[in-house]
Amino acid sequence: MGETITIPKAEYASLKKKAELADDVLVQLKASFEDLKAGRVKPARH
Repeated sequence: MGETITIPKAEYASLKKKAELADDVLVQLKASFEDLKAGRVKPARH
């Protein structure tokens, strides 16, 4: 088993929220990549 550390509750909450956001970004990135592979992406117009 790994080591145990103690951190403030606020820091734990912050790290947990960042992890959730990172997971969301990865899910969106994967979906975008699948859209790109399937040809469902159009070039952006500037």
